[in-house]
Amino acid sequence: MKRTVYLESTVLSYLAAAPSRDLLIAAHQHVTSEWWRTRRLGFDLYVSQFVLDEISRGDAEAAKRRLNAVKGISLLDITDDVFDLAAGLVALRIIPKKAGTDAIHIALAAVHSMDFLLSWNCKHIANAAIVRAVEAVCGMRGFQCPVICTPEELMGGSHA
Repeated sequence: MKRTVYLESTVLSYLAAAPSRDLLIAAHQHVTSEWWRTRRLGFDLYVSQFVLDEISRGDAEAAKRRLNAVKGISLLDITDDVFDLAAGLVALRIIPKKAGTDAIHIALAAVHSMDFLLSWNCKHIANAAIVRAVEAVCGMRGFQCPVICTPEELMGGSHA
């Protein structure tokens, strides 16, 4: 059985964006494209309506590329448990109120028992400084926190 990955919007943005002149962004784009080409078929991928809403915004051509990338990828249901867990992450100030959608992405992955949450959002999601607190809140509410990581961290190894 394949392991599961919830794709947060930033991964799809890096995948579909025009090449950047910023060296760090260009490196993230390269790693994302490489992960997409070589690793994604080894996982069952999922997104949510929140992801679809986010990747639909902005430049029309880029939005079209992002939406084409997720065609055929399953949508996770947005349930009361998702909103409750997200609200807990915000109420405890692990995720700031202004980044509430980021809390929802984490909650979706946890509530639906995803193995991984893949994100380039290293401020509010793939952030080592908050991971223990996120895991604790998920656990207190009866959910297993997924491994939250970037595409670079999920690149190699036969056991990933």
